[in-house]
Amino acid sequence: MTASGSKPLSTVGFLTIRETAEHGFLGGYLVLNPAGRPLEFHCTVPVIPNRAQEILFGPTLKPFIYGEQIGQTLVNKAKSKPAFVCVDVADALALGEHTSCPVLLVSPASTTNAEPSVRRDPPHAGPPSAHTRLTTFNLGENEVSLPAQRAGDRESVIRQWENAAGELDLREPFGRIHDAIGEAQRSAAPRG
Repeated sequence: MTASGSKPLSTVGFLTIRETAEHGFLGGYLVLNPAGRPLEFHCTVPVIPNRAQEILFGPTLKPFIYGEQIGQTLVNKAKSKPAFVCVDVADALALGEHTSCPVLLVSPASTTNAEPSVRRDPPHAGPPSAHTRLTTFNLGENEVSLPAQRAGDRESVIRQWENAAGELDLREPFGRIHDAIGEAQRSAAPRG
C-alpha cells in the first residue's frame, strides 16, 4: 500500500474484439505490467452467432458476445488480476457486468469531433447504447470513460494510475492485440 492508501498499479488488462465477415468475432486480451511489458496474452476461437441469436438478441447481441462470451472468458482465463481493463470497443464495456475490476473505454487518439467511444481504425461498434451514460476523465495523456453507474471507480483508478512508475499509452496495446490475433489466424490457417 502507498501513503495515499491505494495499492500501486500492478497490471492493466487490454481487451479488444475483431469482427470479420469470414471468421465472426475474435477476442484478444493482453495483460501488461506498468512498464508496458506483456505478462499474458489470450485469444478466443471465432464466435459466430447464428441467425436465430441475431434475431432474438437484437441490439443486445454485441454487448452479450463482447462482454459475456468473449470478455468474461478471457479475463477469467488470465492468471493476473488487473487494476482495470481497457477496451477500445464501446460494446465491450458490458464486461463490467461480469468482473469486479473497472472497465475503461479508451478514446481514440484524435477526439476532435469524434465520439470518444468509436475507434476509427479499424471500424468497430459505435457508441454504447443510448441508455448508457459515460463518465469521461483523463489518465495522463489518455482520455477514458466509465459507464456512469460505475463512476465510483474513477477515484480508485486515478489513485492507482498516479502511483504507477511509468505512464502507459493506453491506445497502443490494442494494435499489438490486433496484430497478434492476425498472426494467430495465419498460423492456424491450413497450408495449401
